[in-house]
Amino acid sequence: MNVQSQNAAGPATTTLVAPQSRASKVQRVVTKSGLEAWLVEDYAVPLVAVEFALEGGSSQDAIGKAGTATMLGALMDEGAGSLDAEAFHKALDDKAIEISFSADSDTFHGRLKTMTRNVDAAFALLKLAVNEPRFDTDAIERVRAQMEAGLRAEANDPDAMAAKAWRQAAFPDHPYGRASRGTMESVPAITRDDLVAMHRAIMQRTGLKIAVVGAIDRDRLAILLDDVFAGLPESGSLISVPQITLQGLGERKIIDVDVPQATIRFGLPGIALKDPDHIPAMVLNHILGGGIFSARLFREVREKRGLAYSVHSQLATYRHSSTFVGGTSTKNERAAESLSVIEDEISKLAADGPTAEELDKAQKYLIGSFALRFDTSTKIAGQLVRLQIEELPVTYLDERNGLVAAVALEDTHRAARRLFDGKKMLVAVAGRPVGM
Repeated sequence: MNVQSQNAAGPATTTLVAPQSRASKVQRVVTKSGLEAWLVEDYAVPLVAVEFALEGGSSQDAIGKAGTATMLGALMDEGAGSLDAEAFHKALDDKAIEISFSADSDTFHGRLKTMTRNVDAAFALLKLAVNEPRFDTDAIERVRAQMEAGLRAEANDPDAMAAKAWRQAAFPDHPYGRASRGTMESVPAITRDDLVAMHRAIMQRTGLKIAVVGAIDRDRLAILLDDVFAGLPESGSLISVPQITLQGLGERKIIDVDVPQATIRFGLPGIALKDPDHIPAMVLNHILGGGIFSARLFREVREKRGLAYSVHSQLATYRHSSTFVGGTSTKNERAAESLSVIEDEISKLAADGPTAEELDKAQKYLIGSFALRFDTSTKIAGQLVRLQIEELPVTYLDERNGLVAAVALEDTHRAARRLFDGKKMLVAVAGRPVGM
């Protein structure tokens, strides 16, 4: 930032003020039991936000039991210790405490948010949920019914159909190819014993990532974290998940649905997070389909031709795979044209790369919007856990924008060739597309 000052001795002078370091605000807290957490002390608001993650998500679901990790996440706050679901929720509501759990493909997440005056009560309830979930029959059946209702709705949703067909073709015979929320066949098959076994496998200290943001000091936090997590076993019994490269390249899966619009999903192998070309690929994707109004796909598919209301692409990375994925929805009779336009734009990027103007706009947006990931305590905690999961140093908070700014045109050309050159996409379409 430039600051101008004026004095009687002469004209205004410009002083350069270094941007404030995010990484310098993060403290590394190590508890007596050896747990590690990243803490950002912030007393502006009397609030404490906690996010933690453990290894093992829906990729740990047993064959025929897809949805187990998702069900586990939904049940962890449905009663714990001596408190049944009603009593547990009342204890949360009485002190405005928020506790929730969820599973993604590779990790199981927990979150807590509380006012500072209720920190002790909040951590006590979190301890119960983590260590002593009840898995009462009535709670299991209530959550099962909710999951089945969602699956029935998805059964008639073209977007869900296209995503399912694409996922199964991309990752055949692999945990990533299964439905994280389960199926109408698998969800009824999940038993209490399955949930107990999943809980036992996942709830371990090895691989536990913790971030805390708010009005709490490191000494008090260390005591509270040990109270919640120190009693967990050192290790669990996670299923080994193999590496996989996206399969089915060049295939087109058509799911016949009697609807006026075709929902399209497309994708290719991506570039891994630790790969030196990941940042250039991220910038390139913004230029292609990750931006809002500036992206090539938005301009060519929507603005110039009116083929679809929205079209998007992204780099999706997993612990054991990385992908480039995208999608759109359009009239059945224009589905083939829409896909052709998308493929043409991808081919152009592979051949010529982006322009200098496109690169400049993408870098400015990605750098400028980065701050929006840190505008609440909950977001900051989530970002800090994400860094730990991705095994990135805390200094990445300060280095990331510099890495984006350092991307040159030749870097994006190289990334484009790696992602797109000579490759045919895996495509799944739900609807009745004409000409496909």
